[in-house]
Amino acid sequence: MKPFTKLESRIVRLPIDNIDTDQIIPARYLKTVSKEGLGDALFSDWRKDPAFVLNQPGAREAQVLVAGDNFGCGSSREHAPWALTQFGFRAVVSTSFADIFRQNALKNSLLPVVVPKDVQAELFRMAPDAKVTVDLAAQTLTLPGGRAVEFPIDAFSKHCLLNGVDELGYILAQQPAIEAYEQKNR
Repeated sequence: MKPFTKLESRIVRLPIDNIDTDQIIPARYLKTVSKEGLGDALFSDWRKDPAFVLNQPGAREAQVLVAGDNFGCGSSREHAPWALTQFGFRAVVSTSFADIFRQNALKNSLLPVVVPKDVQAELFRMAPDAKVTVDLAAQTLTLPGGRAVEFPIDAFSKHCLLNGVDELGYILAQQPAIEAYEQKNR
């Protein structure tokens, strides 16, 4: 996994509440166990509309998606964060996330950033070329003009994201300590 420390990026706004995982990546794309190519299928049904936000110039360069409330609801598809990261997103900002989506995102190097409604509304009103800064170490989202908003993340997920390791990578890094314990406690 690629470490997540700090990024400055334009945002893509998707002011729709209750976006479920079937809208993020439709079921017909779930036959694969590979992440490759899923970015092209991200929101594929909605992208048939030429005016859809991901079809606009600059969308591919944005690493931050700002979404409506309850993002990622529905089924427990790991393909949803895969599609988002393969498209180029490193963070999704919302007022809330479905629990399973949040966990799948964190395990796949996609940072779910929870903000208050007023911050979300401000992000939706920003100019198209506005940039935000996401600082995982400080747990802040900084808006244009310098307003920094703190966001929550559990310590283990933060450690894994900052160091670019998944759960298995974390366990493997503990191998010397595990072996020492096993030697001592035979």
